[in-house]
Amino acid sequence: MNIEKERHRQGLFITFEGVDGSGKTTQANMLCSHLLQRGLEVMSTREPGGTRVGERIREILLDRRLREMTAMTETLLYAADRAQHAAEVIRPALLRGTIVISDRFIDSSLAYQGVARGLGLEGVRNLNEWATGELYPDLTFLLKVPYEVGMRRVVQGQRDRMERQSEDFFREVQEAYLTLAKFFSHRMVVLDGTQKPEEVHHQVMREVDKHLS
Repeated sequence: MNIEKERHRQGLFITFEGVDGSGKTTQANMLCSHLLQRGLEVMSTREPGGTRVGERIREILLDRRLREMTAMTETLLYAADRAQHAAEVIRPALLRGTIVISDRFIDSSLAYQGVARGLGLEGVRNLNEWATGELYPDLTFLLKVPYEVGMRRVVQGQRDRMERQSEDFFREVQEAYLTLAKFFSHRMVVLDGTQKPEEVHHQVMREVDKHLS
C-alpha cells in the first residue's frame, strides 16, 4: 500500500472543498482552464460522480425526494462512489503523470458524514481509506464562506437533498472543515471564498505553482 501511495506522486492530485455555494466548482474550473492554457496534461472531475457508476450514485444521493435516507446509507454510498472514482479515474490518471483536479474528495465525507452526521471521524476515515486504497490529495483548497453567503449563491428552488439541510448542519460542516485544515495542514490551504473569483484564483495559482516548480 505504501508503494502505491508513493507511485501516484507521478501526477498531482488537487481537490477543492467547502460548503455548497463556496465557489469551489468555479475555482476548480478556472484552475483547469489555466493549466490547460499552459500546455499541461490536466483532468477535471467531481464527486459524487466522475464515472458512469458514480453518476448513478449521485442521482440517488442528491434526490431531494429521498428524505428517509439514513446517515449510514449516505456515508456508504459516498464511499462506493469514491471507490469507483479512485480506481477508474483518479489513480490511473495520476500514474500517467496527469494533474487531476477534483471538486470534492475524502474531506467532504469527513466533514459532512463524520462530523455533521455524527458518525465519527475515525470510522468514516477508515472506510474511505479502505475504499480508495488510502488515496489522499497532494493539495486541497478549502474555500471558507459564511452560511448566508453560500446559501445566497444556491438557487432556492433548485437545491438538492444535501443543499436542503439545516443552517446548524452547515455550520457544523464549516467548523469540521476548519478542524480538518489544522489536522491536514501539510496539504490543506484555507482561502476566503467571499473574495472576487479572480482574487481567489490568483491565490490558488500561487500555491499550485509551488507544487509544479
